[in-house]
Amino acid sequence: MSKKTNYSYVGITFIILVFGIIFIPKIIDRVSEGDIIRDESRSKDVSTSDLKTKTAKNNKSDLAYLEINGAPKKVPAFSFTNQNGETITNDDYIGKVYVVEFFFTTCPTICPIMSRNLVAVQNQFNGLKDFGIASFTISPEIDTPEVLKAYAEKYNVTNPNWHFLTGNEIEIYKLANEGFNLYTAKDPNVEGGFEHSGNFALIDKEGYIRSRTDDFGNPKIFYNGLISEEAGVDEDGIPQEITILKEDIAKLLKE
Repeated sequence: MSKKTNYSYVGITFIILVFGIIFIPKIIDRVSEGDIIRDESRSKDVSTSDLKTKTAKNNKSDLAYLEINGAPKKVPAFSFTNQNGETITNDDYIGKVYVVEFFFTTCPTICPIMSRNLVAVQNQFNGLKDFGIASFTISPEIDTPEVLKAYAEKYNVTNPNWHFLTGNEIEIYKLANEGFNLYTAKDPNVEGGFEHSGNFALIDKEGYIRSRTDDFGNPKIFYNGLISEEAGVDEDGIPQEITILKEDIAKLLKE
């Protein structure tokens, strides 16, 4: 072996030794301090938190939010007594998709139709723990928990998350008119003594009012509860909306 070759080996050995002295301690320090673990060994775009966010966005349906002053409207806090004498609040519905109505048990006109339509909705989602219904009475003086329980039995209510709610009259009317924008009022001149909307509101798992949109992209907000699927249309030719209510409930259940 020539002297020139020996000098080359010596030179390479010297370079490796210098590299080890200078750079290896720095690498060890960075590893021990946690610098070279996640940021440089994997893409930030596939972190666990980012994947969860992307999955949540992908699971969102095409149903719109009711917006007030540019912000999605959330159901306000409420607390009432159900047909079993239990206190039920808006928190009991968090994590559930639910339908809201305002009614009274002695209603001689639209309430029986609404109740039968809600029973059909109930039966469509039988056994699902994340689906419920909230029926608020607008006649709390008459509709005690005992009266509401008998009414629920009459209509064969089986969903444990279907609560018939009674309580302070002023709070109920405020919740109807301001909380859900479902018109409710006393009127001694109309049959039954009360005026109220025949519409249903649909609420998502986070407590927001949701609906599909019209041809102009605006939320329809409510679902007509006065026409059954069997009837198809009413005497004025207005189509029933129970079918689309069921479809939209199914969409929200997947979110």
